[in-house]
Amino acid sequence: MDLRTRKLFDRSLTGVSVMAVALMALALAILLAPIVARGLGAFFFRATSEFRRFNLEQFDRGDPRAVAAETRAVAAARRPVYDMLAAFEDELAELDTSRRPALRKQLREVKEGLVELLGPPPGEIAAVMLRQQYGQTRWDRARGKLAGILFAVKWDYSDPSRMGRKVLVPRRSAFAGTRLEPLFPYLERNLKAMLRPRPVFYWRFLADRSLDSHFFGGIWPEILGTVYLTLGAMLLAIPFGVIAAVYLSEFAAAGRVVSLLRVCISTLAGVPSIVFGLFGLAFFINTLHLSRSKSVLAGSATLALLILPTIIRASEEALKAVPRSYKEAALSLGASPLRMVLTVLLPAALPGILTGIIISMGRAAGETAPIIFTAAVSVGQPLKLWETLSQPTPALPWNIYNLATEHQAVDEIRHVQFGMVLTLVLLVLLLNLAAILIRARISKKMRG
Repeated sequence: MDLRTRKLFDRSLTGVSVMAVALMALALAILLAPIVARGLGAFFFRATSEFRRFNLEQFDRGDPRAVAAETRAVAAARRPVYDMLAAFEDELAELDTSRRPALRKQLREVKEGLVELLGPPPGEIAAVMLRQQYGQTRWDRARGKLAGILFAVKWDYSDPSRMGRKVLVPRRSAFAGTRLEPLFPYLERNLKAMLRPRPVFYWRFLADRSLDSHFFGGIWPEILGTVYLTLGAMLLAIPFGVIAAVYLSEFAAAGRVVSLLRVCISTLAGVPSIVFGLFGLAFFINTLHLSRSKSVLAGSATLALLILPTIIRASEEALKAVPRSYKEAALSLGASPLRMVLTVLLPAALPGILTGIIISMGRAAGETAPIIFTAAVSVGQPLKLWETLSQPTPALPWNIYNLATEHQAVDEIRHVQFGMVLTLVLLVLLLNLAAILIRARISKKMRG
């Protein structure tokens, strides 16, 4: 190959590499953009007076005098709503009997919507569930609830060739000529006066516990549980993985048994994660009885098995990459094989070993299936360190799945779901960044 052809080939290869990196960056941006945009909604939003009242009553945060004054102001703005409802209920008995059943149904839906929007009416006994004691704490959700009051949803099946079409019918037309008709324009004009939205940065989303199945509060138990599970898995997997890699690369004699072990390790790396979860339930909980039921310890042990093949293979390759002259020099100076491994081989291979650990750490933090049966619960309190030996914990991967698929009010807490996803992504990035910095520092020391 002449020089001109080689330069052309090098430039082409460089161009393809740059394009590949650019495409990967674009794909990553497309993937992360909605997560970041919607996840930030859990931290930055317009909070209503109900949010400030909730924080004062449940977390003892805020100025009691300011909240009391605001509560009186919004109560004055809401009073005409309840006056119109009371007037219409008195009028209902005088209306045409043919209209009463439909109006009663519409009135019941309006009342339920107002309770969700503004909270229970004055003088009404507070409900047991927190979501029924407060109105909407977020302005975006309040506007959605207002639309549910102003419009009734009906389905049009007039075209048999198409699926039913959703139609929004103004409720005001159903109450035309009654004392409740002015309610709907009043709600549109005075919603801000009734809820007083203000911009807020809710950083305590990361530090508060969840209340009422994530309708209120934050995700601190989930964050702490994810950290416990990840660090526990690494503490269990790293020693066994590195020791196995040292044995396979330095001490194991070539033979059928060693070949079978390598095949098993490679096979384990491809086993579905749900299988590890079932194995962890059967072995660690039902056989070894590490805990009576789910626990962080059992979940960490299961995750350790999941990432063990990756650590073994990465560590073994890193050990094989160490120049043979290093080992020969150590042995020629009288060092025993064990001392050579501890003082020469492992330090030289440490950057490569840390690369495998970094990859494994990210996987352990994001796995859902292995912890479903061994460690994770939907709701729970933050665990003390000693409680991890016997207690289950909420965790970000499992709770993201649970909130997105099984929560009874999945659309009400979209901001929590995306906030959890964003937090999990950032947590994995921080853990990986910390490991990368440690690896870089070790590599720098080794270079002198």
